[in-house]
Amino acid sequence: MNSFNLDNILTIIPVQNEADTIAAVLQALQAAGLRQIRVIDNGSSDGSAEIARQAGAEVRSEPVSGYGSACWCGLQQIPAEIQWILFCDGDGSDDLDALDQFWKLRHCYDLILGNRAATAAGRAAMTPVQQFGNWLATTLIWLGWGYCYRDLGPLRLIRRSALAQIQMQDRGFGWTVEMQVRAVECGLRICELPVNYYNRQGGKSKISGTVNGSVKAGVIILSTLGKFYAQRLITAFKKAVGS
Repeated sequence: MNSFNLDNILTIIPVQNEADTIAAVLQALQAAGLRQIRVIDNGSSDGSAEIARQAGAEVRSEPVSGYGSACWCGLQQIPAEIQWILFCDGDGSDDLDALDQFWKLRHCYDLILGNRAATAAGRAAMTPVQQFGNWLATTLIWLGWGYCYRDLGPLRLIRRSALAQIQMQDRGFGWTVEMQVRAVECGLRICELPVNYYNRQGGKSKISGTVNGSVKAGVIILSTLGKFYAQRLITAFKKAVGS
């Protein structure tokens, strides 16, 4: 039995055709003690929304395609008592057994990220495209912002006030990159925890499962980082001129 009070955590799960896995994911989250769970149906055609509803989740619909669009939809009209937001995937690939470690560190950090690259199981389950994308993005963040991330994984817990400070703008696949870059810029207390990662238990990956999706994701990551680095340079230039 989980000994932590988790009533101030809202879980957001974007889904698109995860009918085979979403019920099991919800059961695992509920077994971990989470009660406030929102599933954001991002254009499913396989009954994912109804399965999630029957499994006890609050279901919302976001017809505009995009991971960031679904996450943003989930962040609307949050109950006043919510202080933390947990993001995870609905395909069964996240290591939800690691959540107890997330709860233990809440008082120390503003953003807690699951690091798939830190475990043998995580590395084995990640595709070469995912591994290369992680390496490229984290290297560019280190070069541009001086902070060394190890992963851009989907499993993450962020303080509500920190998320408000970040002011997320991306509505696509750049959502995770933006959150991590802006977390550095905002001076948030950041932690990465080793987590296992599993091959998706059903459905089809919208990104790493196709060459076109992988290329598109890479372009989005690079353009997102380029945009924020350009903003960083402009800000530094204005400060230098002003001084």
